[in-house]
Amino acid sequence: MFVEESETPRSPEAKLGMQVEDLWDIQEPQLTPTEKLNACFESIPVSAFPPAPSSQVIEIKSDTSVAEAVKLLARNKILSAPVVDVNAPEDASWIDRYIGVVEFAGIVVWILYQSEMMETDTSFEAAFNASENAVGPAVAAAAASGMSSPRFKSMHPDSPTATCGNFFETLTSSDFYKNTKVGDISGSFRWAPFLALQTSNSFLTMLLLLSKYRMKSVPVVNLGEVKIDNIITQSAVIHMLEECAGLHWFESWGSKKLSELGLPLMKSSHIVKVYEDDPVLQAFKLMRQNGVGGVPVVASDGSKAVGNISIRDIQFLLMTPEIYKHYRSITTKHFLTAVRSYVEEHHNESPFLSGMVTCQRNDTLKQVITKLDSMKIHRIYVVDETGNLEGVITLRDIISKLVHEPRGYFGDFFDGVLPLPSDSRV
Repeated sequence: MFVEESETPRSPEAKLGMQVEDLWDIQEPQLTPTEKLNACFESIPVSAFPPAPSSQVIEIKSDTSVAEAVKLLARNKILSAPVVDVNAPEDASWIDRYIGVVEFAGIVVWILYQSEMMETDTSFEAAFNASENAVGPAVAAAAASGMSSPRFKSMHPDSPTATCGNFFETLTSSDFYKNTKVGDISGSFRWAPFLALQTSNSFLTMLLLLSKYRMKSVPVVNLGEVKIDNIITQSAVIHMLEECAGLHWFESWGSKKLSELGLPLMKSSHIVKVYEDDPVLQAFKLMRQNGVGGVPVVASDGSKAVGNISIRDIQFLLMTPEIYKHYRSITTKHFLTAVRSYVEEHHNESPFLSGMVTCQRNDTLKQVITKLDSMKIHRIYVVDETGNLEGVITLRDIISKLVHEPRGYFGDFFDGVLPLPSDSRV
């Protein structure tokens, strides 16, 4: 049902959608729907985006331990947070105040490096108990040695892929883990740059950063007060879109079937997956190698998916040792079962309880957006009539179908900040 013009918007996101609707109606008729949406979003400042809950707009100090950073991210149910340089002067500009973004993806890479040390270094325990002063040089040496391609299953009987529980128990109880600071791993281990928008930047800029340029979240800074006003995530954009259901501009796009929009972008032959009898650490290694935020867990015969492990699920291995204390080798199947039991027992709300969320090619984009938003998940798997995997759709994929990057749009926006995508037309 379409929203009547006189109807009061049910939410700030719906009000924003009606603003897009007003702009949509005055666009030149010869423009394509995508060109119209580009023009609409270019006309709206990013300051108009509804503010995130205060619990999601947090900063982490550079002298915070990695262990505490994991707890903060998990407690606030966020994937990343800006890092404030504690050594920056009080009158520092925002460029000097923030040194980067700490995220689960970077923490996973750091942890996997520690697991590789365990595989290759007989003095692993000694390395974990190294003094705090040794942490910086150790990390620098790791970055210099190009630790970017993890080996797969090690045959070493004491490797972390064989003794995952032992590895995480050793890591999380060590002084090394408790004393390593967020600032110590800056500049390495997939450290994300602090790339912020000003309140006057456009919606289109924000949407392109969250899609084509692969940012999970975009901080919006207030130059006058030198502080972060808002943090806009991919999930927040998907929620905004769900709230726009019924508006003409949304229905003309969202009512299309996935197959009409060229979704899924990632086909079945390219899906990165892990088997249910693989060690759970293997799932995170695959995410690291392939630059993805989650992998499906498939049955031993490889025909059907039985679950999903996301990058943020590393928190369970770091914060809840009870889920692996009974396993010498915890497989992905053990992990799925143990985490589900833990979450249910503690009555926690978690995307983990959603299990394997699927759709089919004939579903509309609107249906998929509703599922993603209601279940607070970041990917949905496309299956055929018999449940076999056909592809995966992420939040980024959906946003990328909403807008496109005009030629030369960003100019020198990224200079010295981050590498451009290979298909950039800047």
